[in-house]
Amino acid sequence: MHTFQSLHPVLQGLLATLFTYAVTAAGASLVFFFKKINQILIDSMLGFSAGVMIAASFWSLLSPAEELSVQLGYSAWLVNAVGFIAGGVFVMVSDILLTKAKKFKEADNSFKRSLMLAAAVTAHNIPEGLAVGVAFGSIAAGGGATLTGAIMLAVGIGLQNFPEGLCVSMPLYLSGKSKFKSFLYGQASGLVEPVAGVIGAAFAVTAISLLPYALSFSGGAMIAVVCAELIPAAFEGNKLTAQIGVLSGFAVMMILDIALG
Repeated sequence: MHTFQSLHPVLQGLLATLFTYAVTAAGASLVFFFKKINQILIDSMLGFSAGVMIAASFWSLLSPAEELSVQLGYSAWLVNAVGFIAGGVFVMVSDILLTKAKKFKEADNSFKRSLMLAAAVTAHNIPEGLAVGVAFGSIAAGGGATLTGAIMLAVGIGLQNFPEGLCVSMPLYLSGKSKFKSFLYGQASGLVEPVAGVIGAAFAVTAISLLPYALSFSGGAMIAVVCAELIPAAFEGNKLTAQIGVLSGFAVMMILDIALG
């Protein structure tokens, strides 16, 4: 931990998002071994990661944004509101554009449907990578975020990336693609996260005056992703399992951030 803490924040953001990408690839690799994964396990992972990301949105992003806004003499409530709404709108607009893009495919073409799913996952990985990068960059910039909180945010995103990788590779395989090609598409959906992570960390370090907006933007994007993707997917199956997962994830993130932050 000490070695990691001594690294440059941009390098920390890169390593953290390489981890989230690696988890995506690990999930996609299950296409080599299974044709079906236990749904209860998937619901638990999605619920847990949703809880972690909700908690991280506050303790690692929104709360530090408020503290830094006060330090810089900004209106804290206005900065958080503007950034939060902008982040949420960014994700919602991405969803709308992807939905409209579906009109260009045949409804009964399973391969094209699978590619659209891959595109949707890739689009949502961009704000996730940015959020991790901004969280690490804000530590060095004095933005109020903690190393524990940033790491837990990366862990939470990594956990939800595992089933995402599988959810891309498995439909492609079932549509007729080889296991290797299905894996390549699945892991590729996470490649944008390291790129976004480096950009987010570099921005946080160099643009201190805009950091509160970046933090709250990332918080809004995280909540929008959780509401649009994780919660519906988790609660589509076993609701009790999903509820336990969400509460457990939130509690773990809260305890770690307060106790070790």
